[in-house]
Amino acid sequence: MADRMTRIAIVNNDRCKPKKCRQECKKSCPVVKTGRLCIEVTSTSKTAFLSEELCIGCGICVKKCPFGAIQIVNLPKDLEKDTIHRYRENSFKLHRLPVPRSGQVLGLVGTNGIGKSTALKILANKLKPNLGRYNNPPDWQEILNHFRSSELQSYFTRLLEEDLTVVIKPQHVDQIKKFAQGKIGMTLEKMDERGMMEEICADMELTKILERDVADVSGGELQREGINVFLAGFIPTENLRFRDESLSFKVSDTPQESDGEVKSYARYNYPNMSKTVKDFKLEVMGGEFTDSQIIVMLGENATGKTTFIRMLAGAFPDEKGIPVFNVSYKPQGIDSKSARTVREFLQDKIRDAYVHPQFASDVMRPLQIEELLDQQMCDLYGGEKQRVAITLCLGKPADIYLIDEPSAHLDSQQRITASKVIKRFILHAKKSAFVVEHDFIMATYLADRVIVY
Repeated sequence: MADRMTRIAIVNNDRCKPKKCRQECKKSCPVVKTGRLCIEVTSTSKTAFLSEELCIGCGICVKKCPFGAIQIVNLPKDLEKDTIHRYRENSFKLHRLPVPRSGQVLGLVGTNGIGKSTALKILANKLKPNLGRYNNPPDWQEILNHFRSSELQSYFTRLLEEDLTVVIKPQHVDQIKKFAQGKIGMTLEKMDERGMMEEICADMELTKILERDVADVSGGELQREGINVFLAGFIPTENLRFRDESLSFKVSDTPQESDGEVKSYARYNYPNMSKTVKDFKLEVMGGEFTDSQIIVMLGENATGKTTFIRMLAGAFPDEKGIPVFNVSYKPQGIDSKSARTVREFLQDKIRDAYVHPQFASDVMRPLQIEELLDQQMCDLYGGEKQRVAITLCLGKPADIYLIDEPSAHLDSQQRITASKVIKRFILHAKKSAFVVEHDFIMATYLADRVIVY
């Protein structure tokens, strides 16, 4: 029984629809055909149940499911004793925890949805680990016994005895504006328990914005982003693939890739413009651009990139001298409390594009929107909201597409996909795009021209 738990069976509750299929997973399972209940599902079931103990990892059910709702994850070895947390049956399972050590910085790298945030919540005592027993969670004494003779036992003991203070930075920094009000300096002073506000603000280049209201701060000032590491997705020593394919793309694509040379037919101009937002003033020199062209804006935070594309988007209608263009704008922050499903949302906002086969093939399918269609907008996490926002932006008829930080909340693989989707769409539709981006690799791939702030 040493290899009893060599795989995890995951059923996506949002995609599994027993009432709309013929239960192909159960009918095709070779274990079920022997009389054992490896897969339990009927036409009246809410979702299918897969027994990980009986599953042989053949992968037939994965291929047969018409909705792509099943995933079988082969583990490098038996990790049953190392299970830290599981939310429910046939769901994500977290094995092991990173070990915090004094004086060291440990980075967690990986795609979305594999447990990085869950691990941090556990270490911050925001989530109690259940050791995989979601139906019968253990108490803290049992949890401490599980980690006995390890550094984590000492860590959690100190945490419970309040001998250790843990601070967690939330993933979605745009939510800070909802809870913090007033001047940035006053907000930070209230939280400055270590007396290091002046030093930290200087290091983070925040000193010049301390008199601004939190509501006026740009996303980059709330978050100092890094660039994800691009991995091949395969561990040779374990013969284990954790990504379907390697992450790679050319530094720059050209319009000649598929339809021959793309010619520019439209030329747009904008005059000298200026915009003052409280103590910040943006001066814009007149310029021009053409269709089939992507202009990427690079530069430090709070230098006016978002303000400029908002000017082009018509966000300041009372300002004189700003031309009116036919635009589609994806803002920097993504916030939706709508209880509508993604399907209902897209059908309402971009009905023509939503039902168009080419748009589905070039945009929705690569961005994996289909798997989100039955989820409510308010339940989406950051990366999912970003993919929906990009789809919404590209789905609106426009001459110019204004896209603010499309890489935010996306993992490395999703950033590559989003880059390819945006570039292919703009070139093939013979449109223009302005993109604000901090991910240098993504910016390099997208850009035909660059504006440096």
